[in-house]
Amino acid sequence: MKKIIIFITLTISTLTFSQDQTDTVKGNVQSETSKSILQNVHVLNLTKVKGTITNNNGQFEIQAKLNDTLYFSYIGYKSLKIVVTNDLIKFDDNTIELTELAFALEEIIIKPYQLTGYLEIDVKNAPVNTSTRYKIIGLPNLGYEAGRRSRSGISKVIGAIFNPADFLNNLFKKRSRKMDKLRLMREDEEIKNLLSIKFDREVLVQLLGVDRADIDEILRNCNFSDTFIQQANDLQILEAISECYDEYKLLEF
Repeated sequence: MKKIIIFITLTISTLTFSQDQTDTVKGNVQSETSKSILQNVHVLNLTKVKGTITNNNGQFEIQAKLNDTLYFSYIGYKSLKIVVTNDLIKFDDNTIELTELAFALEEIIIKPYQLTGYLEIDVKNAPVNTSTRYKIIGLPNLGYEAGRRSRSGISKVIGAIFNPADFLNNLFKKRSRKMDKLRLMREDEEIKNLLSIKFDREVLVQLLGVDRADIDEILRNCNFSDTFIQQANDLQILEAISECYDEYKLLEF
């Protein structure tokens, strides 16, 4: 009887280990048109919130399990999202091809201020930026525009908790599991490195499962200025959303 119990225990332990074991996806990334290798391509596991980059030979290795989603991003190329299959895990010579983007310069219209040369008049005509300044800890810049954000700005988050129809309350509650990924994103150096050079919110959209418009709306509801929303890079946006969500969770409980 004891032997049977031991056997069953060992079997259960083996099955549990197999289920928890994380596989590895290996391969190389190249250009679809030229077939040349691509170095420093960012490879993210959106499911596990982990990242890596391709080496000098265009090769990568990242932990992933079946049905995880991998995301490939490289400047000048269209981002690619694929689901991990058994074949990707089984073979080490997987080749991922990225499609090059065609860039077109847009027309820029410069609208100079109507200055007269007289200081008193020009000071009155020049537009005034009413945004206050704030600094995100850990980022090198001296400060960023933050619109109406002030000591009283937290009242906006408080209002969200007591108003079930409020945008922040709605979004944060519905996507709490997604929003909990914010901490993991801030802990992964490769993800932070990628976000620091991006301004399109694409990675944030994929990781958080929200629309681009939702990201802008979150920041406005958290009293960040339009200047900041338009000009900040994705890492700064990540930190801003994290700050707002942390306040929300703190007040909610």
